[in-house]
Amino acid sequence: MIRHPLAFALAACAALGLVPAAASAQPAAPKAQPPVLVTSCGQSPGPLKITVFLKRLGVEHEYKPDATAQDVASNKFKTLIVVTGASLKGMGAAGVSIKDELARTTALLDAAKKAGVLIVGSHIEGMARRAQGAEAGDTSDEQSIDAVCPRSQVLVIRKDGDADGRFTAIAKKQGIPMIAFEKNLDIEGVMKSLFGR
Repeated sequence: MIRHPLAFALAACAALGLVPAAASAQPAAPKAQPPVLVTSCGQSPGPLKITVFLKRLGVEHEYKPDATAQDVASNKFKTLIVVTGASLKGMGAAGVSIKDELARTTALLDAAKKAGVLIVGSHIEGMARRAQGAEAGDTSDEQSIDAVCPRSQVLVIRKDGDADGRFTAIAKKQGIPMIAFEKNLDIEGVMKSLFGR
């Protein structure tokens, strides 16, 4: 028998499917701080969409598509946002392969962790980006996700990109708070909340 009033209330809410967020297994997202380094793992155009809203909110940031470990080791940045999603066109223009991108990103994340920089992993182009393999069997986008998301401290994910539960599964397994949004215009609200603006 449940005698404690709070326990009784939570049990009642659970029975009705109304468990408040604070009582769920979802951990709270830490507050991010500027300056922010924004990059991608896979040379997709996604990071540019985030920088539009960071600029609008007055959050100090720098976008570097080829950001390296040295950039975060300098202690200049307090937050690192890595947007996942491989663009074969983007990588071709930059003269890099997915193997190059994974190596760069791994070193970048290692340095960020060592420097105490908050790592935000994001996928903002939805399932369309995940299905854009130029050839059958291309897994570059999924490799990008695997390289970044499990090592992130916060995930920012567009809901339609998680239609198969890919990001939800990573968040639950690793205990990572995940912020999901419906459409790209919602990114401003997500960044506003994340940076406490």
